[in-house]
Amino acid sequence: MVLAELGNKISSALKNLSKADVVNEETVKKFLNEIVTALLQADVNVHQVKKLRENVSLQFKMQQQEGIDPRSMIKKTVVDELTAMLEPERKPYKPKKGKSNVVMYVGLQGSGKTTTCTKYAYYYQKKGWRTSLVCADTFRAGAFDQLK
Repeated sequence: MVLAELGNKISSALKNLSKADVVNEETVKKFLNEIVTALLQADVNVHQVKKLRENVSLQFKMQQQEGIDPRSMIKKTVVDELTAMLEPERKPYKPKKGKSNVVMYVGLQGSGKTTTCTKYAYYYQKKGWRTSLVCADTFRAGAFDQLK
């Protein structure tokens, strides 16, 4: 729900930018306010949002001097910044053969933890690993049966 709403708001802001007669600093500021508001409402980290705003503004000022189409440049910069937000800062965990590797899944009820754990274990079993699943759900009696 939240991602769909965020996508709609970003798309709306991009459409408004495309419809603008003139793209100047005021237009870009209004556009960035829409994007920033949408991201903050979707609980995106404030520092990431601030970085996006600064980078898009900086790119706009730099490209304004070079005479490049500001609409396409702003769109590309926003997409690049959003993509950069999603790139992991750390490498994913890789289990080591010959050692006990413990992976804990945490999430809300009904979010698919048990199913995901089972798929994860099955994936490594097919690769020749010895896997086991431990049911630690004390509130849901059906969890143990689901693991079977």
